[in-house]
Amino acid sequence: MPYADVNGMSLYFEEHGSAPAAAVPLVLLHGGFGAGESFAPLLAAGLGEGRRVITVDLRGHGRTPDVAGQALTLEAMGDDIAALLRHLGVAKADVLGYSLGAGAAARFAIQHEELVNRLVLVSMPARRDGWFPEIKAQMDAMNEGAAEALKGSPMYELYERIAPRPEDWPVLVGKVAAMNRQDYDWSDELAALTVPVLLVFADADGIRPAHMVEVFALLGGGLKDPGWDGAGRPASRLSVIPGASHYDLMSSPLLVPTVLSFLQ
Repeated sequence: MPYADVNGMSLYFEEHGSAPAAAVPLVLLHGGFGAGESFAPLLAAGLGEGRRVITVDLRGHGRTPDVAGQALTLEAMGDDIAALLRHLGVAKADVLGYSLGAGAAARFAIQHEELVNRLVLVSMPARRDGWFPEIKAQMDAMNEGAAEALKGSPMYELYERIAPRPEDWPVLVGKVAAMNRQDYDWSDELAALTVPVLLVFADADGIRPAHMVEVFALLGGGLKDPGWDGAGRPASRLSVIPGASHYDLMSSPLLVPTVLSFLQ
């Protein structure tokens, strides 16, 4: 099975599709409690058509085992992606991440911008208070004890089916919960990025609409009229997908064409 030994762990990844050697690969990073195979419907809808696509099971998720004694951090996940690309000999990649995976993608870009061509962040705030207060309250209340209640969920069914140690489910829940309780503010670091970024949110997201616009402004968007010829248009883009929420955004039929128009 395709594992890369990086950063003291065995990181599971898969490669899909084919493309000319000079083409920029596309890396896909899943949400919390997910796995790379979660992107199968998007690939079937044409997201990776004509491209080399690399899906990753983030540390502790899917087929990638937990690293005992280490907390989960998005910073470490960002370093994992950089190490994987260097392991594969990839000089630059387009990267798309959703939710927790978007956080990992953002940290990857902040920490290793030289490896990034274009960046797509789906449903991710620049700081913790970008979430609605009720979402933060849910994060604050979650702990390892939630593992039993989540056993009836599709997330657990996926983990039980593919994880090397399904009995580590409470460990993963506890580590993700601890990570989600940590405060953070990446505003200045995101503003310093020079690569084009596509921000994608749902119109009924868990993230405050005012914060969506705030993050876009950090990237140079929405600050002025671009002019009749579009010469002042920012390199980065903002998309708000109608009729979607944080929980079903990845299944919206509008997502793939939105992303492709940016990557192409």
